[in-house]
Amino acid sequence: MHSPSGVELAGLASLLVAVPAVALLGESGRRHTGAPRRAHLLLALGGAVVTAAALAGMLSALLLPHAVAQHHRQTLGQAVAVGMALGTLILLTGTLVLPGAAESPGAALRHLLDGLVISAAGCFVGWVLVMRPTRILGDHTPYGCLALVLPASVAMVAFGLTVVLGMHAYRPRTVTVWAAAGVTVVAVAATGISFGICRASSPVMLLAALTLPVGLLVVARAVKVADRPVLVTGDVTQRGTAYAFVPMLGMVGSAAWHYGNGGKVSAYGLAAASVEGFALVARQYLALVDVKRYTLQLRQREAHFRELAHTDPLTGLANRRGLLRALREQEVSGRPRVLIGIDLDGFKNVNDMRGHDVGDDVLAQVGVRLRANLLPGDVAARLGGDEFAVLMTATPDEAMLAAKRLLAVLGEPYEVGDASVFLSASVGVAGRPGPGDTGALMRDADLALRYAKQRGKNRVERYQKRYDELLRRHSLLESELRHAIARDQLRLVFQPVVALPSMRIVGAEALLRWYHPELGSVRPDEFIPVAEESGLINRLGAWVLQQSCRQLAQWLTGGHDVWVSVNMSPKELHAADYPGQVADALEEFGVPAQRLVLEVTEHAVATDMDELIARLGELRATGVRIALDDFGAGYSSLGQLRNLPVDILKIDHALVAEPESRTGTAAPLVDVVVRLGHRLGLEVLAEGIGTPAQRAVVEEAGCRLGQGSLFGWGVPAEHLEAQLRTLRSGAVRPAPAPRTAAAAPGGPARSQVIMLGPGVRQVRALLPTDPAFAAPPGDQDVGSVDSAHEIGQA
Repeated sequence: MHSPSGVELAGLASLLVAVPAVALLGESGRRHTGAPRRAHLLLALGGAVVTAAALAGMLSALLLPHAVAQHHRQTLGQAVAVGMALGTLILLTGTLVLPGAAESPGAALRHLLDGLVISAAGCFVGWVLVMRPTRILGDHTPYGCLALVLPASVAMVAFGLTVVLGMHAYRPRTVTVWAAAGVTVVAVAATGISFGICRASSPVMLLAALTLPVGLLVVARAVKVADRPVLVTGDVTQRGTAYAFVPMLGMVGSAAWHYGNGGKVSAYGLAAASVEGFALVARQYLALVDVKRYTLQLRQREAHFRELAHTDPLTGLANRRGLLRALREQEVSGRPRVLIGIDLDGFKNVNDMRGHDVGDDVLAQVGVRLRANLLPGDVAARLGGDEFAVLMTATPDEAMLAAKRLLAVLGEPYEVGDASVFLSASVGVAGRPGPGDTGALMRDADLALRYAKQRGKNRVERYQKRYDELLRRHSLLESELRHAIARDQLRLVFQPVVALPSMRIVGAEALLRWYHPELGSVRPDEFIPVAEESGLINRLGAWVLQQSCRQLAQWLTGGHDVWVSVNMSPKELHAADYPGQVADALEEFGVPAQRLVLEVTEHAVATDMDELIARLGELRATGVRIALDDFGAGYSSLGQLRNLPVDILKIDHALVAEPESRTGTAAPLVDVVVRLGHRLGLEVLAEGIGTPAQRAVVEEAGCRLGQGSLFGWGVPAEHLEAQLRTLRSGAVRPAPAPRTAAAAPGGPARSQVIMLGPGVRQVRALLPTDPAFAAPPGDQDVGSVDSAHEIGQA
């Protein structure tokens, strides 16, 4: 035993600094859980083994006398080298399992092989530099210290792994790279300590002893933040392999230099070259496995996304793209194809009233019912919203039976939560006997579905060729109607309204007519629905209002005591600026507001009643009168009629025509409507009077106003004005025969105008039991019946 020198004591003291670093690694492992805990504990274990081996080696070297044989120092150096190499390998293992270093054990193996490729090349180059003839270290070449091979090789592996992790670790890579770099420093220090013990070199041992704690402290500092989130990028296409060429170029270059200078390949050089070759082969094998797995994943994902692209996510049925694919596949087969289009009636109300969650549940149940009622090979699809389709191979008759079955199935209640949802469906069926245009088949089914909707819904319609003609006609009418006003193709005709029983003209209804130079006269019941559907009705209504007010102003200026009624559509009625349009038209032409009557059909009463009352009240505030047209069509109730702000009740022509169509006697409904209107303070107008018998029924019921073909069809304004001038000149029509002096008990009611106050009048009904119920002496004087004075306007 000899007295240690100051250098040896300094080296021993510096090694003691590694102990706190190992303690930090252990504490870090204790605080973490899961994968980080395992990695930190491995690093702590590796650091402890390296530190213990270094301390044991340094103490043993200090205790050995200088005169001890060299082979004893080599044995001690080999033992220290094995222990420190083992600890360094444990440190490398802990680095590979750190979060962010590798996503799986397979990825860690790939990193290790990549590190071996670099380290084997480095070892070969180092062997060339150290061995003869290069001998870069000269006389300091440690030929006798074989223990250096193991820690030096491990150091090269650590260096290679650091390079690989710097290129392929997950972002942020700082933590992983710093940990690997710290392990590399530890491996270099292990090599230095082994070399110092083997060659009895105190300066080398001191330098290595100073370096070892630095490496461990770097590792400890790095793992403190090793559990931070990392960006996972597992795509093998992002893994570069260019780094493998550099080691190979280094090996080839060094081997050429070695042979060029007369060198020979020893066992160590052959081992390094073999490791390089096997590592490259293994790495390429793993790369091939990665590529195959990645290709399989790509195919699976492609199939998955292709299926998603052709599948509706809510119902699991095919979507529009999937239906088109099935249509093309069946088109190639040449078999007869039938496409059934389905649309749920009133589904929008489900979403609006109960929410989209309930609506989605209903749609999902529709998908289940469609799948349960189809044969193998049939394709059900959801095209969007509440529109579905079914593609099947069947004859048209079989398809109609299937469509009716689906109509019944879809009409059953849908149980959603604790409530039931009731819906119907409209179905259109179209078929092709063989190969044909896929788009044409879908268009045919859409047309059939469209006409099923138009004809009352909850029904099945089979496609017919005339549907194409109707569609072309509809498109042509819509296109031409847009320019009808500018091209002066629209005209107004006026159907007279007469007072009963004198048949004196007291008003007129403005009716729109369209005369096209090529299409001829287009019927209103054909172009008005087109205008409603295309949104042109507001423009046409504004034009009719303007022309009617202009004509009414001319008649009033000419001294004719008449009024004009104008029909308004529900869309016009619900337009926010419509009352303003009416007021502007009256002001522009100077027409008294009470001379204009706006007619709203009874169908509009089927809409929101509160909104309807508000809109009619705004119109009435302008001073115009409101007429409820087509009363008796079945939409309005007695309670609604009592609340509606209307002035005139127009009896539907179907009620007026009832005597001749059913009973042959006076229609009781006409009498009831007249009584009802008079009880509510309304004037009643019977429309559609076409025969003297119908006129007699209306008169017997006490109705004071009539309209129909018996009194004249719609005529141009100048023709009606000629009739008005004839009436003013005294050439009135013969009055009908006077009524009987008294009516039989239980006879029809009559109407009477009574004074409620100065300038305020009201019409009331006279029943046969009333004392004032008696036949008037001759024809009633109705010279200005239904004017502002007779309707109760102040």
